[in-house]
Amino acid sequence: MAEKMNVESFNLDHTKVKAPYVRLVGVTEGAHGDKVYKYDIRFKQPNKDHMEMAGLHSIEHLMAENIRNHMDNVLDISPMGCQTGFYLAILNTEDYDLVLDALEKTLNDVLEATEVPACNEVQCGWAANHSLAGAKDIAREMLDHRSEWKDVFGK
Repeated sequence: MAEKMNVESFNLDHTKVKAPYVRLVGVTEGAHGDKVYKYDIRFKQPNKDHMEMAGLHSIEHLMAENIRNHMDNVLDISPMGCQTGFYLAILNTEDYDLVLDALEKTLNDVLEATEVPACNEVQCGWAANHSLAGAKDIAREMLDHRSEWKDVFGK
């Protein structure tokens, strides 16, 4: 990694991080002073484990729908292509602990869910590929390590 790349996560040494964690990736300020805060929510250890697609797809739907009940100004929550985590983008909310609390509440919502929202061909591009049980397993594992979320590089 001698050359700095344009994508922040490509400059992160994935062999040094210890999932699960929640990391502020960066802050982008707009022309009128608004700030977008981007977080790396890492569920699985890079290059060692990943979320199975059906569970990942379902927890994506559940988190996208439910996190907005716990915090304002959520712009997006999107899965990483490597299937190890999600990116969360929020507007004008710099309180890291508020983000952690909202994520915890959202993952508890996943555990209480009885169905996956928008799990149909009208609202989803791959409606057949969902697993509520898989989403709950992912959420439960992340919540079991709540005390470690602030510790990106392990102890």
